[in-house]
Amino acid sequence: VSTMNAKTSSAGEEEASGMSNETLGEAKRRQVIRVAYVIAALDLTFLFMQMGLMPYLAKSLGLDSVGFGYLQTIFGVLQLVGGYIFGRFADQFGARAALILSCASGSIFFLLLSLSTSIPLLFLSRLPGVFMHGIPGAQKVITDVTTPSQRAGALGKLGFCFGVGIIAGSAVGGVLSTKFGVYVPTYVGLVGSLINTLIAVVWIPSQTKPKSDHHVSEHSDLFSIREILRLMKFPGVMDVFIVKVFAGFPIGLFMIMFSIISMDFFGLEAVESGYLMSYFGVLQMVVQGLVVGKLASRCSEMTLLRLSVFVFAGVGLGMALMRTVWHYCIIAVPLVFAFSMLATITDSILTKAVPSSDTGAMLGICASVQPLTRTVGPTIGGVLYKQFGVSSFGYLQLMVNLGLFVFLLKSKIPLEEIKSQ
Repeated sequence: VSTMNAKTSSAGEEEASGMSNETLGEAKRRQVIRVAYVIAALDLTFLFMQMGLMPYLAKSLGLDSVGFGYLQTIFGVLQLVGGYIFGRFADQFGARAALILSCASGSIFFLLLSLSTSIPLLFLSRLPGVFMHGIPGAQKVITDVTTPSQRAGALGKLGFCFGVGIIAGSAVGGVLSTKFGVYVPTYVGLVGSLINTLIAVVWIPSQTKPKSDHHVSEHSDLFSIREILRLMKFPGVMDVFIVKVFAGFPIGLFMIMFSIISMDFFGLEAVESGYLMSYFGVLQMVVQGLVVGKLASRCSEMTLLRLSVFVFAGVGLGMALMRTVWHYCIIAVPLVFAFSMLATITDSILTKAVPSSDTGAMLGICASVQPLTRTVGPTIGGVLYKQFGVSSFGYLQLMVNLGLFVFLLKSKIPLEEIKSQ
């Protein structure tokens, strides 16, 4: 064990030393991180713009609810498969190339969507989604230019970008589609994605980490089950990844069914649902911008991981007992906190647990968790809601996270706990 700790410490010191000797100065490094935030915020804004208009576009083309479900499932599967491939691409060709690929894929996506005058073209427009991974691309840039002790705080601020994307994307998409037509947001998304691509080309350095770390790993296939299994064998990785997948899964099912629940259970109109989404966006911005980073600088990451799981269990109990939308607005505060903390801390721990040449692949695997939920969620969530009601999501959340909390207390995950100074 002492030998392993020595190796881990040596690797951390070597990485930090490599960073200090890198041509990117501290000012340049901060600038690169800011540019990554801008790209992520714009990417999410355009993504939420199209999410808001998709039901209306699909309906105008004659696609029924079942067909729309297939459309969403296809997009989820493409994102699920593409997440790991994108991460491996980032490891082999660099974070800059990966971000450019993501932004360029977004441009193709919006171009095809703007030309979708029939159902087959609408389904075809989903294909570029396999490489649309703006957040993992920005995470890869940030992971490359930060030291391990800075990583959790820097990654946490990406959630602020998520809040911006929800609020701006939903609002702008709704206004544009209502006043100027359903295709206008796709034109804006096309132009915006092209601008995003240009920003990545001009402002992201071609190499964002030390040359000694920038190499192709032993297995160079972009998609390899063997590579995924190899990463999962690193000490503690499988344990943390299991927590990442299952802690938020019941909430993920609830959010997938939220459009139906908001109408049937809460009795909300479409406008009121939009206000509720904006409320979530504001909470996300506040938590990620003001809370996550400060806690990450004061507490060990394993402590914060256990805290997020414990809070998730409490959220489950609250959801099981809630009866009105006002109850849900109260529950949303700890919900957003736990969700944001879990995502940030697990990403930080997992990227530190693998060699620096595999951080892109690990981020790609992490990015596949939400698409996996979106793929299997509609079926499982539909059965839970129909058979057992809204409270079933809360009870499932409570039981799963209590089990995970006990698992984290008993397990001795051999990961170095790093606390920022």
